[in-house]
Amino acid sequence: MFKKHPLTEEFPEFEAKIHELKAENEHFKKLFEAYDEVDHEIYRIESDAEPASDETANQLRINRLRLKDELYFMLKEG
Repeated sequence: MFKKHPLTEEFPEFEAKIHELKAENEHFKKLFEAYDEVDHEIYRIESDAEPASDETANQLRINRLRLKDELYFMLKEG
Protein backbone atom coordinates (compact mmCIF):
# COMPACT_ATOMS: atom_id res chain seq x y z
CA MET A 1 0.00 0.00 0.00
CA PHE A 2 1.29 3.41 -0.94
CA LYS A 3 1.11 6.27 1.51
CA LYS A 4 2.18 9.85 1.81
CA HIS A 5 5.11 10.83 4.01
CA PRO A 6 4.08 14.02 5.81
CA LEU A 7 6.96 15.71 7.57
CA THR A 8 5.13 15.62 10.91
CA GLU A 9 4.96 11.82 10.64
CA GLU A 10 8.57 11.54 9.48
CA PHE A 11 9.73 13.64 12.45
CA PRO A 12 7.00 13.40 15.12
CA GLU A 13 9.41 14.66 17.78
CA PHE A 14 9.60 17.99 15.89
CA GLU A 15 5.87 18.49 15.25
CA ALA A 16 5.64 21.68 17.33
CA LYS A 17 8.92 22.99 15.86
CA ILE A 18 7.65 22.33 12.33
CA HIS A 19 4.52 24.41 12.96
CA GLU A 20 6.59 27.15 14.61
CA LEU A 21 9.10 27.37 11.75
CA LYS A 22 6.37 27.32 9.09
CA ALA A 23 4.87 30.39 10.76
CA GLU A 24 8.12 32.24 11.48
CA ASN A 25 10.67 31.25 8.83
CA GLU A 26 9.86 31.95 5.18
CA HIS A 27 12.69 29.76 3.85
CA PHE A 28 11.54 26.80 5.96
CA LYS A 29 7.97 27.36 4.81
CA LYS A 30 8.99 27.29 1.13
CA LEU A 31 11.03 24.12 1.62
CA PHE A 32 8.15 22.53 3.54
CA GLU A 33 5.71 23.36 0.75
CA ALA A 34 8.10 22.01 -1.88
CA TYR A 35 8.51 18.79 0.14
CA ASP A 36 4.74 18.44 0.44
CA GLU A 37 4.24 18.97 -3.31
CA VAL A 38 6.91 16.43 -4.26
CA ASP A 39 5.55 13.93 -1.74
CA HIS A 40 2.04 14.33 -3.20
CA GLU A 41 3.36 13.88 -6.73
CA ILE A 42 5.21 10.70 -5.73
CA TYR A 43 2.05 9.38 -4.08
CA ARG A 44 0.03 10.01 -7.24
CA ILE A 45 2.63 8.18 -9.34
CA GLU A 46 2.93 5.23 -6.96
CA SER A 47 -0.84 4.85 -6.72
CA ASP A 48 -1.13 4.92 -10.54
CA ALA A 49 -3.22 8.08 -10.53
CA GLU A 50 -0.57 9.79 -12.65
CA PRO A 51 1.62 7.90 -15.11
CA ALA A 52 5.38 8.51 -15.03
CA SER A 53 8.56 6.72 -15.96
CA ASP A 54 10.66 4.97 -13.32
CA GLU A 55 13.37 7.54 -13.95
CA THR A 56 10.97 10.41 -13.19
CA ALA A 57 9.68 8.70 -10.04
CA ASN A 58 13.22 8.02 -8.84
CA GLN A 59 14.28 11.62 -9.49
CA LEU A 60 11.30 12.83 -7.46
CA ARG A 61 12.25 10.49 -4.60
CA ILE A 62 15.80 11.89 -4.65
CA ASN A 63 14.42 15.42 -4.58
CA ARG A 64 12.11 14.54 -1.65
CA LEU A 65 15.06 13.09 0.26
CA ARG A 66 17.17 16.19 -0.41
CA LEU A 67 14.37 18.44 0.85
CA LYS A 68 13.80 16.20 3.87
CA ASP A 69 17.50 16.36 4.75
CA GLU A 70 17.55 20.14 4.51
CA LEU A 71 14.39 20.48 6.59
CA TYR A 72 15.77 18.08 9.20
CA PHE A 73 18.98 20.12 9.42
CA MET A 74 16.93 23.26 10.05
CA LEU A 75 14.88 21.50 12.71
CA LYS A 76 17.98 20.19 14.49
CA GLU A 77 19.87 23.48 14.49
CA GLY A 78 17.00 25.53 15.87
